[in-house]
This record gives sequence, structure tokens and C-alpha cells, in this order.
Amino acid sequence: MYDLIVKNGTILNYNQDPVVADIAISKGKIDKIGSNLGEAKNQLDASGLTIIPGLIDSQVHFREPGLTHKEDLSSGSKAAVLGGICTFFEMPNTKPATITLEKIEEKIKLAKEKSHANFAFYIGASEDNLEELLKIESLDGCCGVKIFLGSSTGDLLLYKREILLDIFKNISVPIAVHSESEVRLNERINIRDNATSVHDHYLWRDAQSALESTKMIIEVAKEAGRKVHVLHISTKEEMDFLKDQKEHCTVEVTPQHLTLFAPDAYDSMGTLAQMNPPIRTKDHQEGLWQGLHNGTVDVIGSDHAPHTLQEKRVDYPNSPSGMPGVQTTLPLLLHHLEKGRIDLNKIIELMAINPAKIFSLNKGKIEEGFDGDLTILDLNENWLISNDAQASKAGWTPFYGMNIKGKPKATIVSGEIAMLNDTVFKPKGKTVKLYR
Repeated sequence: MYDLIVKNGTILNYNQDPVVADIAISKGKIDKIGSNLGEAKNQLDASGLTIIPGLIDSQVHFREPGLTHKEDLSSGSKAAVLGGICTFFEMPNTKPATITLEKIEEKIKLAKEKSHANFAFYIGASEDNLEELLKIESLDGCCGVKIFLGSSTGDLLLYKREILLDIFKNISVPIAVHSESEVRLNERINIRDNATSVHDHYLWRDAQSALESTKMIIEVAKEAGRKVHVLHISTKEEMDFLKDQKEHCTVEVTPQHLTLFAPDAYDSMGTLAQMNPPIRTKDHQEGLWQGLHNGTVDVIGSDHAPHTLQEKRVDYPNSPSGMPGVQTTLPLLLHHLEKGRIDLNKIIELMAINPAKIFSLNKGKIEEGFDGDLTILDLNENWLISNDAQASKAGWTPFYGMNIKGKPKATIVSGEIAMLNDTVFKPKGKTVKLYR
């Protein structure tokens, strides 16, 4: 007897024709796909719904430990499964920062008790923790190393080239970077210090600060003979540069940068639109879409970075950077799907196939033997994004009031129903097993 059979759904794998079939899952793995599969402990009728491989959000900040008034592993993972996300990778700029094997293991233990979705954690790089980085090379539940090349939320910062090169040469796990030049940010800090509005945020953290940093880290990757995963690219110049550097990098964009643009976002939302790297002008957004369509972009990640409304509404520059996003990433992409800017096949590629490939996961496909993670959609349902429906402790979204066509109806995590029709069930997320 199977643990779960999902019946009568339209299965859509990457670059394959859709097929109506049943999916049987046992012990967290897809066991069989077909019809008349037999009995199961649980059944879910997906008639009229579209089933895609379980989506992966490879960049979230769930704030635990130390900043749990903003978010924790329970609330953040609840938001994830409500948004159709089966697996998340969480960032190390907690308090204290996650820069040792011990701190990673503490997070894994917490997540096993609290997480509604599957999980893995980044370890942060500092100037003197290479020994700790080497300890996590084969640790299930640690997806890689995160480096902040420019200062952002938290106190993790590393931009000395010789230390970066040492890290790149000595570890084999994925390395992800926040790419803004700390040198240029410091040179231009008077713009921030003398700011008269939040519009000065994207003037201070300008396109050149991003491009300089990205060029530098690609040179480090080249010298070390390995790839780097460059997070939340925000400029058209970076996209033009990275297009010819694909043997040395993989590239992420966020739905925020694909959806919002300056000055409009700042005019309407003020400091709620503040994030790092910043929301930029329309020409940069168009450059990101071009990079998505020409194959430069490999991954879409939410960069879910919640702060309370009270914190966000402080006058700039004292307001924190970051916005919630894990629950709205897929809905935003479905909005762009309806507008003809992206197709469902591309969403599967950027949020299932490619993350699984980059991070060596047994995920991303609805095939026998793969992990039993499924995202189930009603592509015809019309609904409205609201603040009240957000599971994040932040309790707000920059996209409230947006009309969406297409909605996550069920999230299957390792063969367990984690979310069904906006109801979230008890935590059953599992540590991500890595195949390195």
C-alpha cells in the first residue's frame, strides 16, 4: 500500500508534453506513475489541476535564531507551503550568524521540529572560518556557503580578494554571493547619510557598485577554476556581462526585481520597497527579463527577507532593507504567465530543474525514484493577494491588492500533504539529502 496517491491531475514535467495520470508516493519517493495504481493510506483528487515538480526557493531569510520577532522557521515555512514551495534554502545572517558547523546543526535540529517544508541551510563565510566551511562539505542539510561582498542586513561581510580566493580554491560545495562592492558603497556613503528620501537608496547602491563586485567575483571564480552562484542580479549591465561568463557562474533573479521598478515602487510604497540590491529603474528590469529569456538566468529565488511594518516605516536611511516574498513568488510568476512574459515550462526550469541541478538534489522531476515533492495548481482561479493571508510574522506584502490568475492549491512535501486549499497541516519537512 502506498502512502499517497494523487489522482487524475495533469502532470507537467520540464520540456515534456502534459499527461493525465496518477502519482503514487511511498517513503518520501515517487513510486509509480500511471493509472489503477492500487490502494494508498491517503488519496488526493487533482482532477482539473496541473501538477508540476515541487518548487524550490533557494534564497530565504527565516531569521531564526535571534530575530524571531520578524520570522521563524515555523512561520516562514508555513508561508512557503502556502505559496507552493516544497523546499527552501535559508541564509546565515541570523543572530548570531551561522558560521560554524555547530550553528548549522542547531538550525537543522530546530527545522526538524518546526518546518512545514523541506529545508537546507547556508553557512556564512567570514575572514577566519575556512576550517568550519570545510566541515560541512558532505553534511546533509547544508546547501552551501554564502558570502556577502557588500554590507546588508546582519554583520556578515567579506570582500578581501585573497581570502575569497582561498575559500574558492579549498571548498567544493556551492558558493552563493551577495554581489555589491563594499568599497564603492563606502566611497558613496555620503549619499545615504545625506539622504532626503528613500529614492536615494538606489542612487547610493548604484548599478556600478553591483557590476564592479560581480566582475571581481567572476575573476576569483575563474582563477580558482570553479563556478559561483550570483544572487539577486539587479542590473542590465550585469546581465550583459554574465551572458558570456556562464562557464564560471550560475545566476539568480528575484520576482521583486522582475515586477517592481523605480521610481514608481518608491513613490507608492516608500521604504517598503527598500531592499539590497535595490529595486532599480525600468531599463534594468527589462534587462533582467532579457537575461531570463536568453538563458543567462538559471534560478528565481524569493530573497524573502521580512521586517515588521514598524521597522520598515522608520525614515530612510534608518529603515532596514528587505521584504517578504516566499509566499508570493509563485503567484507573481503566475501573474507574469497570464501576461505572457513567462511560460510554465520556464517556471519549472528556474524553480525546480535548475536548483536541483546546481545544488545536487534528487528533485525537480515527476519521475519514479525522485523525491515526492509536488506543487499543484489551479491555473484558472482568480484571486487577490492580501496582507491578511500572509503567514509571515511580518504580516505584509508589497504585492497586496494584486489580482492573480492561477493559484497553488496543494503542496506535497516528501509524500505528505503540507498544504491543501490554503490549510496548512502539521510540520513534516525533511532535511534535504545532497548527492555530491
